[in-house]
Amino acid sequence: MPQFSYKARRRSGELAEGVVDVADRPAAVAQIERLGLIPVRVEAAKGGGGPASRTRNPPAGSRTAGGAAASQASGGSGLAKLFQRRRPRPKLQELATFTQQLANLLKAGMPLTMALQSMSSLTSRGIPSEVAKQLRQDVTEGRSLSDAMAKQSEVFPPIVINMVRAGEQSGALEEVLRRQATHFERFAEVQAKFKSAMIYPLVVCAVGVALVVFFMTAMLPKFMTLFESIQGLELPATTRLLISSSRFLTRWWWLFPILGTVIGLVFRRFHASPEGRRSVDKLILRLPIFGHVVRLNLFGQFARTLGTLLRNGVPVLQALRITEQIVSNVVVAEAVAKARDGVTDGKTLAQPLASSGLFPQLMIDLLKIGEETGDIPGSLENVAETYDRELNLALRAMTNLIEPLMIVGIAVIVGFLLMSVMSAMFAITQSIQR
Repeated sequence: MPQFSYKARRRSGELAEGVVDVADRPAAVAQIERLGLIPVRVEAAKGGGGPASRTRNPPAGSRTAGGAAASQASGGSGLAKLFQRRRPRPKLQELATFTQQLANLLKAGMPLTMALQSMSSLTSRGIPSEVAKQLRQDVTEGRSLSDAMAKQSEVFPPIVINMVRAGEQSGALEEVLRRQATHFERFAEVQAKFKSAMIYPLVVCAVGVALVVFFMTAMLPKFMTLFESIQGLELPATTRLLISSSRFLTRWWWLFPILGTVIGLVFRRFHASPEGRRSVDKLILRLPIFGHVVRLNLFGQFARTLGTLLRNGVPVLQALRITEQIVSNVVVAEAVAKARDGVTDGKTLAQPLASSGLFPQLMIDLLKIGEETGDIPGSLENVAETYDRELNLALRAMTNLIEPLMIVGIAVIVGFLLMSVMSAMFAITQSIQR
């Protein structure tokens, strides 16, 4: 019977090595998991012989059939990868649900391969069952879970892969998965609050624009027929301006979609360039009200991501590199990259962040305290919670400020429309009285 040598981790995190006598690699992985170990590497032992040696020189017929099967499999996998690239990355809440379900199965005592098999039958929005099936196949073949997730980087972001790798090395995979779920749930909650705060102003703005367009294209032409039927009527200046705008909008309305498309394409091309992206992100950070909310969101995202990675045993340089990739603003990402270079040169984390002039003093002070006490992850979590609370207050204040401004703006526009029509009606009345 063939022999397979393995390296695995105990639940305590200790490394274990050995050899098992089984029929094939999947059976070896199953045997290792029955021993209460987490497989890290499983490979055929040297001189194992048996089926492994027989498969090196198969008969010609089987080789041809195998080649055809392999060709079909590679073609199928190529198509699968093509469709996977087109599939959008799962949302944060979907990643949280996936990792939470996997952690629950591991807590129930299931081996990893069996847990992944169960995950393939569970309904998980955004992450199809084929993902869990591929993970199980890779783990069964001897790969670690982090390496299997790295093969599907279009589904699992770097933070998931590296935290799982740290959990495998420390023997606390279940705990790391739970922390991931909590991390993604908090991020999803912040994003939901940010989006909900912007829904009302956008709806009010859309209603206002629709109201103006309807009045200019449907209602005003009827009044214009009345005005034109009266000979010698001199209309007020506001009415003449409104009529000219209505005629232009009615005649040249098709210019607006074209102009909007051109502006969108130019902006997209400008934003795609490194300098353009940097200019736009810098402008967003400097906006009076919205920029303050964006800064709070970015600082909280930075602190929570870095703190979670460090808490789960990811090295600080690697954690900074992952955080740099996750931060959506280029200006903040560049500051994180400079901080990583400073830490590489032997500086503390707080020093390069302070020299960037971008991060607030509160974050720098709390980081210094964490460096002095030896609990940087705890300090970063305190920073994240602080900015989460400030973000909630800032979102509420922004919404309370935008709502009346939008209402007043729409009221001014509607008032101008009514005043223009009513002033024309008064002019008609006066001409009749004469």
